[in-house]
Amino acid sequence: MPGDVHVKKGSEINAPSGAQTEGMVRMNAITDMSDQVCGTGEYLGTRYGTYTETAHRILTMKVMIAKPHSASAVHHHGEEDTIVYAASGHGAIIWGPDGSNRQELAPGDFALIPAYAEHQEVNDTDSEVKWIITRGGRNPIVHNLDGWGKS
Repeated sequence: MPGDVHVKKGSEINAPSGAQTEGMVRMNAITDMSDQVCGTGEYLGTRYGTYTETAHRILTMKVMIAKPHSASAVHHHGEEDTIVYAASGHGAIIWGPDGSNRQELAPGDFALIPAYAEHQEVNDTDSEVKWIITRGGRNPIVHNLDGWGKS
């Protein structure tokens, strides 16, 4: 028998929750609700020969708000890839050796932050930035660092 539909109203996503990093507010939206989002199982492929791969593709969704003139701590999300959708405002993601790369995000833009990629979210503007974050993993991981290349 199918389970119940879960709805998270926007009005319920209004307080910091889950793993946090300095300078940003992260609010859980769809987290720890399903063991089956996108499925977990074995996949057979033949592109490079026959192989079996076990995939664990549980997803978490969050709302991230960056206040004007703020920046997160340098951090990474462990083994979890992260997809960012810029819902409103103009922000940036900084990454790479010593934070040497910067990519601006405007409303409607998407970004992929690979697992273990050290990065920092930045809002240099006078307006709030709101991003929708989708990450692999039932419970979000945030590893705050003491700086670029630091543990």
